[in-house]
Amino acid sequence: MCYRSLVSNLALFCIVTACPLSGRFLQADDGPEVPRIDSVVMSVSQPQASDEAVIWYDDFDGPEKAYTESQGQLDDSQAFGGQGRSMLSVYEKGTRGTGNRKVFFGDSPTGRFVRKGQSFDDIYWRVYVKHQHGWTGGGPAKLSRATSIVSPRWAQAMISHVWSSGEALTLDPATGVRGDRIVTSRYNDFPNLRWLGNKPASQFRLHSTQESGRWVCVEARAKLNTPGKKDGLNQLWIDGRLEAERKNVDWRGNYTGHGINAVFLETYWNDGSPVTQSRWIDNFVISTKPIGPIVCPRNPILIKTPYHGPGKMAAWWVEVANAADEPTVVWKSHELTDTERVQVDTDNGAFIGLLARKSQLDAGRTYCFRVRQSSDTGQMSDWSPWHQAVRTSNEPARSTNQGD
Repeated sequence: MCYRSLVSNLALFCIVTACPLSGRFLQADDGPEVPRIDSVVMSVSQPQASDEAVIWYDDFDGPEKAYTESQGQLDDSQAFGGQGRSMLSVYEKGTRGTGNRKVFFGDSPTGRFVRKGQSFDDIYWRVYVKHQHGWTGGGPAKLSRATSIVSPRWAQAMISHVWSSGEALTLDPATGVRGDRIVTSRYNDFPNLRWLGNKPASQFRLHSTQESGRWVCVEARAKLNTPGKKDGLNQLWIDGRLEAERKNVDWRGNYTGHGINAVFLETYWNDGSPVTQSRWIDNFVISTKPIGPIVCPRNPILIKTPYHGPGKMAAWWVEVANAADEPTVVWKSHELTDTERVQVDTDNGAFIGLLARKSQLDAGRTYCFRVRQSSDTGQMSDWSPWHQAVRTSNEPARSTNQGD
């Protein structure tokens, strides 16, 4: 269900209950797979493009940005919103995978970096992640990390790891400081790192087969402790839901020489992938304030996941709800056929409840979706959980004769 989540200077998040592990990928005789909204066509202008709080923004669609380290291709066959490109992670069977991007910023002592000379003690970073439909093998270990680089050899004062824990995702913070002294001498100096706790992991099974085949929003936060106090913070949201949190973190002891100055997107699968498969990352943002989901027009275009199940798809239906303590449906589609896209408008459905007699979603609000489909063999899937939170733009209402 959707819950109201207030974050400073940020709109509502839609919090999503994970799909039961038996609920989506069904045997062909059992009926159609429970679909999802793969993604939503974004507004041309995203707030990250001009927000002074943003340290880095890459939608991977324009000229390739200059990273300190970059490995792997951009893929124009997969992108959030159905067009553009994304960062491709390729896992050949038995390999650890290829594909990464490393951003350095602020007071980093090395690398190609942005926001030179500034110091950052509190950052958020967000990506959208999509696993190939039918993903298997659980989590590929590494997804991302934020860190404090303190030397040209990449010695580290702290690391906020966003790593897999089986099919789930977890935070695994670590410090390379004792008192006011750096004790690491190189990158990943594991013998000299002190680990600060990797449990509990997320309830949402990001790396499960059941959640594969659609884009999922993942956002993390690392807030350094006040020097000499144990008041640091590490948080993880998946699809808008706060899924993991570490409080009272002693990231840096009394050390004040460097702040957080790098974020890495990663592919490395320690044990190797059991099969050849791919993962994609899109809409990468680093900011000093909460980021949240993408922004879309007030008549958004929704993209359903491809049909899987017996026969062929006969029809599908989608509902839109606002992100309140309980989801309140504000738009219901008509029966949809011969397409996997639909625009939320009065031609394709009806605005109801709080938006009765309207022709658009409200401006600057967060909405989520649920969807179901039927097969030409006469079988119907369950409704999906509410998911894929988006925020509508602040564009003015259109002039209509329906009460806007």
